Amino acid sequence: MLEEKKTDSFKDTIKTIIYAVLIAVVIRSFLFEPFRIPSGSMYPTLEVGDYLFVSKYTYGYSRYSFPAGIIPFKGRIWESLPERGDIVVFKFPQDNKTDFIKRVIGLPGDTVQIRRGRLYINNKMVERKKIGEYKISEFVIRPELYTEYEETLPNGVKHRILEVSDHEPQVDNTTKVTVPEGHVFVMGDNRDRSDDSRVSVGFVPVENLIGKARFLFFSHNDKGAWYKPWTWPKIIRWSKIFDTLH
Repeated sequence: MLEEKKTDSFKDTIKTIIYAVLIAVVIRSFLFEPFRIPSGSMYPTLEVGDYLFVSKYTYGYSRYSFPAGIIPFKGRIWESLPERGDIVVFKFPQDNKTDFIKRVIGLPGDTVQIRRGRLYINNKMVERKKIGEYKISEFVIRPELYTEYEETLPNGVKHRILEVSDHEPQVDNTTKVTVPEGHVFVMGDNRDRSDDSRVSVGFVPVENLIGKARFLFFSHNDKGAWYKPWTWPKIIRWSKIFDTLH
């Protein structure tokens, strides 16, 4: 009798584990997936050490919605285009493997150009308002100073950007391009320190979109160490936890 109870208990444990794994896979594939910010291309909106949730259902589903692309099919089902200003996670078009996060600037049919550091969409200069100076002092060898602006996209979406200057090689003067059908044009908010559609990313196929960045669930700076538990509370950016992203 005791042996039977142990066997039943073991079976129940295995079932619980299997159910938990299946639930986690369903949530990750169809609802929300966590991501960590490893680089500074989205400052000041997203900092190194931020952890966020991405909604998988917002733009429909493609093969990149599923872990390791285990369900291979072309295109998207229940497709919905992002809006200008959406922060999106996508697979890098050059390898279809690496996760990138940027802001959508141009939609299919839009013309996009950077002239002397200013963004033009459909031949109109995008408005920006200077906020002040912005210093990055975490996760860097030495502090970096930027100019911070509030930019207003044609659909009224406002967001903050950083500029080193309006005369950076390669990124501050580009040719005018037209976003092809089925693609979007993306840029990082840290405009002079971002590899995006102006550089090697190019146009991003809508099929490569994983989802829309929604909110932060954790954030930390580099002022502590894992082997010093007493420093852990100080490294957490408490004010950013559960911040919504826009």
